[in-house]
Amino acid sequence: MSSDDRDWRRYNEALVRRGEINLDSSVIDEWQDELRKANDGKNGEPYHYPESYMRLLAFIRLLFHLPYRQEEGFVTFLSKHVEGLRVPDYSTIDRRVNRLEVSLEDSLIKSNAPVSIAVDASGIKVHNSGDWIRHVWKVKRGYLKIHFAVDIKTKQVVSMDVSSEKVHDGKRLKRLVNRAEESVRVKRVLGDGAYDSRANFNFLSDRHIKPVIRIRKGSVPKSRGSQARKLAVIEQQAFKPKAWSRIHRFGFRWRVEGAFSCIKRIFGEYVTAKKFVNMAREMAIKASIYNGFIAATQ
Repeated sequence: MSSDDRDWRRYNEALVRRGEINLDSSVIDEWQDELRKANDGKNGEPYHYPESYMRLLAFIRLLFHLPYRQEEGFVTFLSKHVEGLRVPDYSTIDRRVNRLEVSLEDSLIKSNAPVSIAVDASGIKVHNSGDWIRHVWKVKRGYLKIHFAVDIKTKQVVSMDVSSEKVHDGKRLKRLVNRAEESVRVKRVLGDGAYDSRANFNFLSDRHIKPVIRIRKGSVPKSRGSQARKLAVIEQQAFKPKAWSRIHRFGFRWRVEGAFSCIKRIFGEYVTAKKFVNMAREMAIKASIYNGFIAATQ
């Protein structure tokens, strides 16, 4: 949609809604029913707070960058205005939030139409403390690599993966596509030269997915086990880069870069969790919130 066709009043109202925190009364009304199901067959101490409530607290914490103790204080204040809202202590919030299982599928705009996805990866710092000391002492700290597959039409993250910085971008293409197809029907994949490999071309061709992947410079038009890559090399060498990009709408690959940029602006360029599994969950929650924001402006 061009800026001239946009309904700016509706768009502005949608942006305002992004800042709202809607505490649905069902969180309280269905509190006991949800706890009864969660505790059915559970060994040990039963849950005292439903998962939907913990999910809300996780969203609040990440949106407002609150440490767990400060979030306990925030919820204590909130409980004074919401009848029946119970306040967990900060250690309970920490423990339960780090066990949440978040599915991106729940936040996606539903559609049966086949989609084109753009794939890319970006680095995230493991935490935001000590940067000045590391700069002074020339100490390099590792970072997480976040892999996204983004629907170029809706701009939502349809699948993601988290790895160490040592994992090459192209090694995660298969996993991203497989996870994306659990929610959507993928017809095309847009990727830069990091995804140029015979294995990736063969994988996409076998799945009847159109590979729109930038070929590395100096590539030779020989199959060497991948006819799909050979045809891509011939095509890209026959057209000028801008013409090839226009034909295949390769420029829409910026959608995935835009998703990374938006998430980093909202939540910061770091994760606060200390364990890798919790870091992955934190990024999944952030991607889910981002998808919710995008859905609110559609």
